[in-house]
Amino acid sequence: MSTQTPTVRRTTVPQIRNRKGGEPIVSLTSYHAHTAAIVDKYADFILVGDSLGMVMHGMESTVGVPLDLMIMHGKAVVRGTKKALIVVDMPFGTYEESPNMAFRNAAKIMKETGCGAVKLEGGARMAETIHFLVERGIPVMAHTGLTPQSSHVMGGFKTQGRDEESWDAHSNDARAVADAGAFAVVLEGMVEPLAARITKEVEIPTIGIGASADCDGQILVLEDMLGLNPWTPKFVKVYGQLGPMIEDSVKRYAEDVKSRAFPTEDEVYR
Repeated sequence: MSTQTPTVRRTTVPQIRNRKGGEPIVSLTSYHAHTAAIVDKYADFILVGDSLGMVMHGMESTVGVPLDLMIMHGKAVVRGTKKALIVVDMPFGTYEESPNMAFRNAAKIMKETGCGAVKLEGGARMAETIHFLVERGIPVMAHTGLTPQSSHVMGGFKTQGRDEESWDAHSNDARAVADAGAFAVVLEGMVEPLAARITKEVEIPTIGIGASADCDGQILVLEDMLGLNPWTPKFVKVYGQLGPMIEDSVKRYAEDVKSRAFPTEDEVYR
């Protein structure tokens, strides 16, 4: 009788694509092998987001994140996981210039990290590039609505769709990336009825972040939902309070060191 452990197979791009209208897709960001190993047990896909520039490296926006940094964190997440599809963000300046440039950088990301797909921001303006990548074997997740890499043009991180006259443009963006071959689209910072409408209109899964419960899936930044950031956006539900817990642990450690209560006999070698 065989005692071998069943092989764990990663979630694939077609499996995510086929979840349209089905069981909601679960996703979180992750940037480290150890947190990714935890998230991997529950998430259908993990996004190595360029939000790591702000969350981990103290940048004011995602604009300054370099490609090599994304690749380094992408490698860590792939190493720490077995089940989830890993999607890596293409950072600002690595895909906008031309489809050829986008392909070179997307191929570099996939070859060096071992991830299963890339994500890029932009709607109709990026449709040609998305089509070019997909035709050459690069699975693409699109991202419309509030696109953080364009925050300077948008005048900050502003909710999209407040003006109903803009809804058609947002719908056109989502349809354009779907028609170009994207297997899913992130809808970020978008008024609820618009996100719900787009979800009904497009044939690929929509992944909401600050959008609608009607989206085909949801994603949050892990550090936000764990309470590690002092401020979180309105759309974040905080499921843990790790920030205060970590601070309390560091405080008690410092007190023990100063009072020579650490290390004790249990923590030294004889």
